Amino acid sequence: MAYDDLRSFLATLEKEGQLLRITEQVQAEPDLAAAANAAGRIGEGAPALYFDDVAGFADARIAMNVHGSWRNHALALGLPAATSVREQVEEFARRWDDFPVAPERREDAPWRENTLTGDDVDLFAVLPLFRLNDGDGGFYLDKAAVVSRDPEDPGHFGKQNVGTYRLEVTGRNRLAIQPVPMHDVALHLKAAESRGEDLPVAITLGNDPVISVVAGMPMGYDQSEYEMAGALRGAPAPIATAPYTGFDVPWGSEVVIEGVIESRVREIEGPFGEFTGHYSGGRRMPVIRVERVSYRTDPVYESLYIGMPWTEVDFLVGPNTCVPLLKQLRAEFPEVKAVNAMYTHGLAVVISTEKRYGGFAKAVGMRAMTTPHGLGYVTQVIVVDEDVDPFDLPQVMWAMSAKVNPAEDVVIVPNLSVMALAPAADKPGITSKMIIDATTPVSPDDRGHFSTPARDLPETAAWAERLRQLIAAR
Repeated sequence: MAYDDLRSFLATLEKEGQLLRITEQVQAEPDLAAAANAAGRIGEGAPALYFDDVAGFADARIAMNVHGSWRNHALALGLPAATSVREQVEEFARRWDDFPVAPERREDAPWRENTLTGDDVDLFAVLPLFRLNDGDGGFYLDKAAVVSRDPEDPGHFGKQNVGTYRLEVTGRNRLAIQPVPMHDVALHLKAAESRGEDLPVAITLGNDPVISVVAGMPMGYDQSEYEMAGALRGAPAPIATAPYTGFDVPWGSEVVIEGVIESRVREIEGPFGEFTGHYSGGRRMPVIRVERVSYRTDPVYESLYIGMPWTEVDFLVGPNTCVPLLKQLRAEFPEVKAVNAMYTHGLAVVISTEKRYGGFAKAVGMRAMTTPHGLGYVTQVIVVDEDVDPFDLPQVMWAMSAKVNPAEDVVIVPNLSVMALAPAADKPGITSKMIIDATTPVSPDDRGHFSTPARDLPETAAWAERLRQLIAAR
């Protein structure tokens, strides 16, 4: 089933028992973030949370942890809630092959119901803002989709980026944005500032669940997130025209904020509790001047808790990081079987592959680091044999412990690019990266004693299924 807006997805979550309505009154701080934080600690079937009685807000409607379990992630893709993680990644990869699916343009977008412009713009009047971690420097919009266009090729639909970037509310009509240099919005901003121009942006909140998935997905610069959303949904993604910027935005959003990133203006932004499990400090970041806010009547404000993994963001950017890396690697190395980039948005990656010849696994690892996503994220790669499941960590650790000779199988490459938020970087934006070759050596790399591996007994697979059935029938 394809969802056209957040509300229809929340209705399905409730029907499936994956939405928990908190009926008693809660405090905006710390209750909202603490409850979402707790959802990440109660297991992989945690529900979305819905609050509509928040002290200090007259009519707040707040949804959190919407993608915060593998059950919810499966439902977002129209799969049965019980679909396994491996099956979700495989289905994601199958749907990738349907890309591109052209979007469907619609009128009568529900976010057109209410509008604030000019001096009337007041984000505090529309959004029930609250801090997510007690050390945050302010209120953050951390699950928004930011739409921008290449100033040098504004008519190219594929170069219109839809991405998720952290946004700090710094005033009634002011936002600070952190554009990671490897991300498309940073390229757009650089091009605009080189021309002495502001960069128009549209920011959408409360989006349908697949838009949230593709907005955090590492795609090619000229690949359209809307066309990928159509492939993942199995139906064209509905879009509408934002009135101030003229940009294409999701039809079903709860709130659409439009304005410009002011050319060469920087203000202090941060700190913020990030997906790395650490706070990032305050830095001088670009500034957005908001010119127009459009919103549904009684909008649902969607946010996510972000902090020490696992939290909702790790479910949200797990499969959508694995599959692009898999497809990009396979384009040059068809021997690659699977990629597990679930951990901290792919700062660490496990790759299983066949080998053409000795040293091949290290080449696969180096290529992973130079993919569009790898340039800014992939700092540690573990490469395993094709018969090792990279999603099965005991198997991965067996390969690490039995097949790695540190003197020959660990490669350190110094002074490579990484996003500034990586806590282990020597200085923001620069780090050493590591490849661990945990594969079985093949000719001409003849070393070690790997000729007689122990294998599962032939009857093991049948017995595993039998045991699952017996356990289910108890």
